[in-house]
Amino acid sequence: MAFSDRPGPLLRDKLIARLGNTRTPHGAIGGGGLPDGVDYQRLAAEVLGIRGAPLDLARKLVAQALVVEDRRDHWRRVGEQICREAPVTAGVYILKDDADRALYVGKAVNLRRRLRAHFGDRRWRAVKPELARAVTAEWIEVGSELEALLREAVLIHRLQPVVNVQVGRPALDGRKIPAAMVRETLVIAPSIDTEAVELIGARTDGGWMIQRTPRSGADLAVHAQRVWRFFFSALRRSGRLADEHPDLAPIVFSWLATRGACATRVDMRALAGVHDLRRRLAALLRDERLFLERLEQC
Repeated sequence: MAFSDRPGPLLRDKLIARLGNTRTPHGAIGGGGLPDGVDYQRLAAEVLGIRGAPLDLARKLVAQALVVEDRRDHWRRVGEQICREAPVTAGVYILKDDADRALYVGKAVNLRRRLRAHFGDRRWRAVKPELARAVTAEWIEVGSELEALLREAVLIHRLQPVVNVQVGRPALDGRKIPAAMVRETLVIAPSIDTEAVELIGARTDGGWMIQRTPRSGADLAVHAQRVWRFFFSALRRSGRLADEHPDLAPIVFSWLATRGACATRVDMRALAGVHDLRRRLAALLRDERLFLERLEQC
């Protein structure tokens, strides 16, 4: 529902109408004071639904309601601006306050639609006080749901946004993943760059990687070597190639077992070596049907 199509007057509008748009020397109603000679007990009962409140309490409740509604108007204006600029692609977004602190990190298959849901009128009553301080948003567009899941986890780990429910590193325990699914796997996923793909690797020890490579195969020799080292180099076992980000492979396995069941993937243990990997990837990248079946079924 568009903001301009809200049914009925807002609570703030009702209060101001009953107060007769009275202004004080300090500014508009709700900004510096309230006029005298108003039956605040009746106003609290008829507009706020609070009956029997003492006069001082009724006046305080009306003042608080006006402040809250002022905040909601600000929240709505912020939301309108953010949603107007947001793309309709998949991605990860960060809501920030006026000090550029991250308040919330989320993911979406359609960024604009997800952000509209965040700032919808129905969400206001349940919005957390910290999130109500949001004044701007940033986003990273991605080519697939899997990439969005991984980048969201990385950003939450790095930024520690106050509104997100902080959790530990993802684990296989508690996830309904068939044992046969947990193997050294390379997923070929769409990229936001239509001339490329994302190679997403997941190891059984939790390590993960992502590498963009052109579909033309121009950089495939280098990138295939990089992928092979990620899976099989002895260096990573000793920690000298330790991942910069937390072990997120369980996210990949979980996605493959559910929404990504028909995604293209390569069982790395079934390959004879790096040259075999390069040949396999070259054939996949040349195939015009790459991603077509997945896009139709998932």
